[in-house]
Amino acid sequence: MLIRFNVKNFLSFNEKLDIKTQEKRSQEFAMLSGSTRGKKDHIVEINDQNILKFAAIFGANAAGKSNVIKTLEFIQKTVRSGNIPTGATENYCKIYSANKDKVSYFELEILIDNQNYSYGFEYELNKGILHSEWLVNLRKDKEIVLFEKQNKSSNYHFDGILKKLEVLQVYADGLEGSNSLLLSTLNKNTTGLYKKYPDAVIIQKIFDWIVNKLSINFPDNPLPTDAAFLLDEDNFLRFSNLLNSFGTGINKLKKAPIDAKKLIEQLPSFIRNEILKGIDLMNKTLAINSDIKSKKSEMGAIIRNNEDIFLLHITPNSTVEAYSILFEHNFFDQSVDFKISNESDGTARLFELIQLLLDKNDKTFVIDELDRRLHPCLTYQFVKTYLQICKNRNIQLIVTTHESRLLDFDLLRRDEIWFVNKDKNGESDLYSLEEYNERFDRKIDKAYLEGRYKGVPIFTTVYPVEDDL
Repeated sequence: MLIRFNVKNFLSFNEKLDIKTQEKRSQEFAMLSGSTRGKKDHIVEINDQNILKFAAIFGANAAGKSNVIKTLEFIQKTVRSGNIPTGATENYCKIYSANKDKVSYFELEILIDNQNYSYGFEYELNKGILHSEWLVNLRKDKEIVLFEKQNKSSNYHFDGILKKLEVLQVYADGLEGSNSLLLSTLNKNTTGLYKKYPDAVIIQKIFDWIVNKLSINFPDNPLPTDAAFLLDEDNFLRFSNLLNSFGTGINKLKKAPIDAKKLIEQLPSFIRNEILKGIDLMNKTLAINSDIKSKKSEMGAIIRNNEDIFLLHITPNSTVEAYSILFEHNFFDQSVDFKISNESDGTARLFELIQLLLDKNDKTFVIDELDRRLHPCLTYQFVKTYLQICKNRNIQLIVTTHESRLLDFDLLRRDEIWFVNKDKNGESDLYSLEEYNERFDRKIDKAYLEGRYKGVPIFTTVYPVEDDL
């Protein structure tokens, strides 16, 4: 689970002045609970720390809400590839020209196996130079630096359970003169490394959490729907029931069989090749273990276009089944099936979001503009449903939104509400409602819209539209 993350000198996030100490530090977002006592089912208690399962970030357009999400995306992409993503070298905070030659700071604190770990790195983005990288086990009694590169001229140093593993130093020495991350290097074609040296498996787990357990989604990129998830009949039924419960008018989802061969032939070549690779993989698996035929296959793919949603299923017999996903509506005495193209934008958005409610994996979902294309009441109901479902799961959902109806103490805790405000210089400031210590009887949505917590648009000039008419 995500505990917190910090950023400095990236996009609209510069340094932040600590009012108490007068020191400049990084911007911080945290999923640790504050002093709020109510709604205990919104948190999970692990190792004497209360971790939130939900957070909503509010702010005006261009205040920097999406930059919070882009920070996490940058960390994920950099760790996945091992280097600064293409086009990101200009993403230092350009508000001050001196920032071009300063390092940018990124750090995650995450919970794995009931222990806290801090992983981070510093890059001089403009030049693509890696200055530092670290992995620290944060224990109650002490901090153990598992590995660390202190500056661009230093070598990596190992300690704790990693100190005795000389093979790690070999990998690290191979990065001398490179700007690649050690965490990434140790997770590229190194499966055998962790089998032989199980004490180093925490490196694999940190990498896996950042790359696979952190699901980041932007409005123009639909949430990926897992084909294996929908191939399970029980999941398909639950998915259908949830879609119905949100008042969409949809009675149920249906899978209508279609010609798989014709569908595959119509696919773009790169998708078709992936499907054929999947079939080949199933054949090879069957050749090694024929008993798999008696088990349920979980190999499949979701394919979407402007008109339809298709579900491909590679069976244990290496045959391919294909279905069109249809939405059944009841009108008077008849049932009518619609394709996704006949449904509203809001229904299409819900189709993407609902899997999040049913996903059994312990993930941290991050969604930019949750309320996009959703009615305000539907956004509220979705969050309410999530908070009910997550009671017995270690799952997290972090969203950005403009929907002020979520600013409701009947729905959310005070520490689940965050704001982003951009000052006159263009710097974004990230802070929690917890800092305001509001009474629980305050109408916070009204106070927010009146500018009590900042993060709302301020119009200094009204353009005289009548002059152009």
